[in-house]
Amino acid sequence: MKKAVPGKPVPDAELQTTGGKTLRLHDLKGQYTVLYFYPKDDTPGCTLEGQDFRDQHARFRKLKAAIYGVSRDSLASHEKFKAKFKFPFELISDPDEKLCRLFDVIREKSLYGKKYMGVDRSTFILDQDGVLRKEFRGVKVKGHVDEVLEEIRQLQTPSSKKAK
Repeated sequence: MKKAVPGKPVPDAELQTTGGKTLRLHDLKGQYTVLYFYPKDDTPGCTLEGQDFRDQHARFRKLKAAIYGVSRDSLASHEKFKAKFKFPFELISDPDEKLCRLFDVIREKSLYGKKYMGVDRSTFILDQDGVLRKEFRGVKVKGHVDEVLEEIRQLQTPSSKKAK
């Protein structure tokens, strides 16, 4: 299976989102896109991260950047999570881990001494051409959304566009 590689166009994939939509990664061209991967709907860290993206959503829109949250949870779970916290962006359901594997976010984790495979909290920024421009791995929630906003601002500055 192909993997997303920084500096290269992201391979296409077709995914289901909240709102009953089908999304193709190649259809995201023309805007910056933030894909944030999180472990589980309605858990403390994942809720806080979603709320932070929600609270800064207008700033992302001003930068012409779309936000999508991604986890392995079902669409039904995503719909409840999105409604409960009034997220103004869509959540992508990835139960077969197609997108998780494309972005290589499945990692061995440990909880109470028990090992399992889970989603490593990670965020990726794609530019208007669908090229992966930045990856954040092993994300700590506090302050992360501000980092992502700043990175998009940097990517949009004229000096950074010349470096492409």
